[in-house]
Parts: sequence; structure tokens; C-alpha cells
Amino acid sequence: MKKPSLSLEHLYRPANTSAAEAPAIIMLHGYGSDENDLFSFASELPEEYAIISLKAPYALQPYGNAWYSIYFDAPGGKFSDDEEAIASRELVVSVLKEICDRYPVDPKQLTLLGFSQGTILSFAVALSYPELIKNVIGLSGYINEGILKAGYETNDFSHLKVYSSHGSADQVIPVAWARKSEPFLKNLAISCTYSEFPVGHGVAPQNFYEFKEWLTKHS
Repeated sequence: MKKPSLSLEHLYRPANTSAAEAPAIIMLHGYGSDENDLFSFASELPEEYAIISLKAPYALQPYGNAWYSIYFDAPGGKFSDDEEAIASRELVVSVLKEICDRYPVDPKQLTLLGFSQGTILSFAVALSYPELIKNVIGLSGYINEGILKAGYETNDFSHLKVYSSHGSADQVIPVAWARKSEPFLKNLAISCTYSEFPVGHGVAPQNFYEFKEWLTKHS
């Protein structure tokens, strides 16, 4: 099929299934990367899933893209531009609806797979609009409460499942931030699996195998 246009540039791998509508994995890359990054391991993911890898809207110099600005020289550490992040949250929600309209995917079987800033945004989308998302696979990120939709606490999270992982030696996003995700999610009665691996800001092979196994159990 010809690749439809979406409000964000993207890459697409169709599902290998006879079903009219396939479950889908929507990928959100990290700061300074692009849609090719996570898509590079699409061939290793279950073939019954359609895969759509999105390109973040803010171009960086000299290359790469971001979901929102990060001010690395801000006092006290890295500060994110929450207004841009909220705008990207709403843009992703719109794109999810476009995907369901334009691709043969099952709107009740959407998984967000994020890395770093893409994970932060994936959590923001899923917690703000849980009716749109079945699973979140959040790699090397954390939950930024400042970019969640007001009143999110009253949402129905009964169908949402989360896999979260982090490198114990992460030099970009402190592991202490990631460790807050599991208790935060469980306080909302959200099913959450959290793992750490002895790596920096990246995905260890064991991490990849573990989240693939988790995905199979929650498909």
C-alpha cells in the first residue's frame, strides 16, 4: 500500500497478518535523534504488529529532532520546555487518530514504544489519554507530571499496561528519576513492570529481549 501522509513524518512497516486490522507499535525517538533510530530494530519485533516510527516536530542543529526543547545550561540541571512538550503530546494524540484512520490498524491495540524523551512523551500521552493506548514500553525515561493533562488522576487506567526500564549507570537521565515511575503508576492502579540493567543511556540486549517477551504476554 502507498504510505499515507500524517501530520508527522514517519516510517512504516506493515504487519504480516491476514487480519483486517493489526495491532500497532508507535515509536517515539529520543532527543537529537529521528524516526530511523528506533525503526532500525523493527525487523526484530513481532511481525503481527504494524510499526510506525514518528519523527519529532522540532529540528535541532546540526541534525536530529526533539519533541521539546531542553535547556542544558539552566540552573540546577536540565529543564524541559513543558509548553512545547504539551504541544507535542497533543500532536501525537492527533497523529494516533490519523494512523487509525489511514492505516489498517486496530485502534484498541496501540502500543507506544519510546526512548528517553520519547518515553517521557509516551507516558504523558498514555496517562492523559489512556483510552487511546493499550501498552507503553518506556525505555530510559521518566514521568514528568508537569506535562500530564489536568485531572489525569481520575482517568480510567484499567486497560493500560506499562513496561519501564532504565540503565543503572545512565549519565543522561538519573536512574533515581526512573525509579519513581513504578510507585507512581501503581498508585494509579496501573499494571507496571520495571527493570534496571547495568548500562548507561541505552538499551542492553537483555533489555530488548525482556520487553519483547513482555509485549508477547500483553498482546
